[in-house]
Amino acid sequence: MPMLTNQVMYGIRSVAIHFHPAGLKPALNASRVAVRYASPSPTSPSRRKMADKLTQEDRDTQLQPLLQAGWKVQSNRDAIEKEFQFKDFNQAFGFMTRVALLAEKMDHHPEWFNVYNKVQVTLSSHDVNGLSKRDIKMATFMDKNFN
Repeated sequence: MPMLTNQVMYGIRSVAIHFHPAGLKPALNASRVAVRYASPSPTSPSRRKMADKLTQEDRDTQLQPLLQAGWKVQSNRDAIEKEFQFKDFNQAFGFMTRVALLAEKMDHHPEWFNVYNKVQVTLSSHDVNGLSKRDIKMATFMDKNFN
């Protein structure tokens, strides 16, 4: 019989299922089940300041080079998008892997769609409801890593 355990770290719930040999059936007693909520660490995403939304000056200086490099501002929301085309799927997937590693470090994940050798990317920061300096950093990284 599987035994369920819950863990909550930084506001994210994870569930682990542990399987035990047939003769060892743990009893699940509701009075003994505890869920721990940890306070967010000072560096956790929930403590990130929202001050990195692009100002008009940032848009004039930092966004313009990206627009000249083929990025487009979406008409229906404050986001930028670009399509990258590669020689084959392997190159497209390698690009996505490099971007994914940065995204994890930044805790800032792109919206993207991949079919064979094409990767369509949309960048926007949901916590500031628009473009942020993190989007500029991610877009610049993508352009530099495009083969």
